[in-house]
Amino acid sequence: MQERQTDMNTNIDLHEDRLFPADSVTRAIARRLYGEVVDLPILSPHGHTDPTWYAKNISFSNPTELFIIPDHYVFRMLYSQGIPLEKLGVPSVDGRESESDPRAVWRLFAENYHLFRGTPSRLWFEHALTGIFGIFQRPGPENADAVYDAIQEKLQTPEFRIRSLYDRLNIEVLSTTDSPLDDLAQHAAIKESGWEGRIIPAFRPDAVVDPEFEGFAEGVAVLGELTGENTDTWQGYLRALAARREFFKSLGATSTDHGHPTAATADLERSQCETLLAKALSGDISREEAELFRAQMLTEMAGMSLEDGLVMQIHPGSFRNHSCDLFKGFGRDKGADIPMRTDYVQALKPLLDKYGTEKNLTVILFTLDESSYSRELAPLAGVYPILRLGPAWWFYDSPEGMLRFRRTTTETAGFYNTVGFNDDTRAFLSIPARHDVARRVDCAYLAELVATHRLEEDEAVQVAQDLAYNLAKEVYRL
Repeated sequence: MQERQTDMNTNIDLHEDRLFPADSVTRAIARRLYGEVVDLPILSPHGHTDPTWYAKNISFSNPTELFIIPDHYVFRMLYSQGIPLEKLGVPSVDGRESESDPRAVWRLFAENYHLFRGTPSRLWFEHALTGIFGIFQRPGPENADAVYDAIQEKLQTPEFRIRSLYDRLNIEVLSTTDSPLDDLAQHAAIKESGWEGRIIPAFRPDAVVDPEFEGFAEGVAVLGELTGENTDTWQGYLRALAARREFFKSLGATSTDHGHPTAATADLERSQCETLLAKALSGDISREEAELFRAQMLTEMAGMSLEDGLVMQIHPGSFRNHSCDLFKGFGRDKGADIPMRTDYVQALKPLLDKYGTEKNLTVILFTLDESSYSRELAPLAGVYPILRLGPAWWFYDSPEGMLRFRRTTTETAGFYNTVGFNDDTRAFLSIPARHDVARRVDCAYLAELVATHRLEEDEAVQVAQDLAYNLAKEVYRL
């Protein structure tokens, strides 16, 4: 049996025409379009990096902390091949011991780098390695230490502190995602520091609007303490949520984010809402009742967005934390979210009946169920003024996923019922790489339209600029 060849000691060649069409005519068009957007500033209106990084202007201590530990795309692949997260240095929540030597983790990553062939993770990583660090050796078992040391040396320099990187990477604004119970002290510190970088929070209320979220009742009690409202009552509970939204706005928030299992919405009578809240706080609530409570809260959040102007993002269709072992051992968001079939047509109808034509409300819909793009999402966005389609997300923020998104939505919803691109990442240095992939894929798709005489090239230039920058700035109110 032939021994598997690894990627060790192989030079990285990120071709200048990567992701562009193979035929020379269309590729040339894509290249011209890309030239119009490659240097546009990055807008990152939805992400999960830690605001503490920017408040303290940190230097990442080592390559493992930078590239592996925060990136569930990376350790998910390794875990799928039988490598435990504790060997990758991912901190546990149940007391199990994790590898504390970052170099040992890096060596393990390098030994298994071949697993990332053909994945967007490899594109993102090699974009950062070459473009930011100037390193052109693909990691493997024989050069793992050399690559580690080359990255480590640069991480110790002032140019690689995170604020310097933010400026160097041409990021204009970056949003974190924060609990309504967060005091946002790090965001306040950033604002008071005098640094011109724009880091803003996004309001993610799942912990206090989902009765099945661990610690829900305790969280609602804390919500009451923070706002001086009696959150045991329905009106007090809503007032408390509205107050926290205003607090987030005071520190720059322009959006909310809702990670519900489904897109279900409801428009219940107040007495029903009061009953459901009481059951939720007591813990004596059925699964069906919990779903109805979440459904009502999406409608309530839409009403609050109409009042306070925060753009509403809905991220349904994910069976979150599917692996019990990962969830118990390492907590949420460790790469075990799995796509589910998702209904939008019936699920959103109560919310759309109430708010669907409001001029001052924007609701951005994401999905992990690609089958819903052309069947449900594009037609809905093609009718209701409040709806916009979020970009391909999680499993599909990849070249093929992005291209399928454009092919299945554009003919029905057009480009201007979408919101451009957001990177949705916890790994800071993947931000410019992800945006570059999105810009290349969009230019490739637009080049096809030009080459087949469905779009003039000057129009394609405008669309490319809108998808890369203008739509996100407009829709997210940045």
